[in-house]
Amino acid sequence: MATLVFDIETSALPLENFDEAQQEYLLRDAEKIPDEAAREVRRAEILRQFSLWPFTAQVVCIAMLNSDTARGQVLFTAEDYEEETDAPEAGPVEFVPCVDEVEMLTAFWDVAQHYDTIVTFNGRGFDVPFLYLRSALLNVPVSRKNWLGYRYQTEPHCDLAEQFTFYNVSGREGAARRFNLDFYCKAFGIESPKSHGVTGMEVNNLMAEGRHREIAEYCLRDVQATVLLYQVWKERLAGIK
Repeated sequence: MATLVFDIETSALPLENFDEAQQEYLLRDAEKIPDEAAREVRRAEILRQFSLWPFTAQVVCIAMLNSDTARGQVLFTAEDYEEETDAPEAGPVEFVPCVDEVEMLTAFWDVAQHYDTIVTFNGRGFDVPFLYLRSALLNVPVSRKNWLGYRYQTEPHCDLAEQFTFYNVSGREGAARRFNLDFYCKAFGIESPKSHGVTGMEVNNLMAEGRHREIAEYCLRDVQATVLLYQVWKERLAGIK
């Protein structure tokens, strides 16, 4: 049965989007710090964290591939996007600009309903709950509601971040401590998605500069690397209990 491998990119919403009470709540930890310089440092840290929370950020890209065929789509928001004639070819992958997040999420859930199993890297901790909550906020129907599932099963959701740590069996410092996708890829001889000079930390800046295609290409590289890491796991580690 075909398996969908996907990854998302998110971008922080402006602080001005929130009313006074919400801003006070979000920045409360910073405002408790008496030293002005330290307070500004903490404030900046909190603002950077906005990208991690579905109530303070939006989904700006979803890349997805069929693990068997390597065919797929990259959905990304780009209201004023125009196809570049010199854009790199993606082969069997279609880049689909969307006018807004609602259109993108709707298109994603339309594809997702055709797959019974998914593979992610840290999808149970981030991507899936983020998609669920953003969809709920925007009243976008969710076609697959079982992806959080029972943690100790790999169907319908195989989260490689959990598989390579054996469900965090040894904590932060043990033999099966968790590494990021970049580290696992390099360890197993897979080209890192960060090898082209773009990282997830730059998405906010790329969005502000209107570089939507670069975000989409970076997200696709994440998924391509995840597909290869999934193959390593299936061949060498699947079934270990």
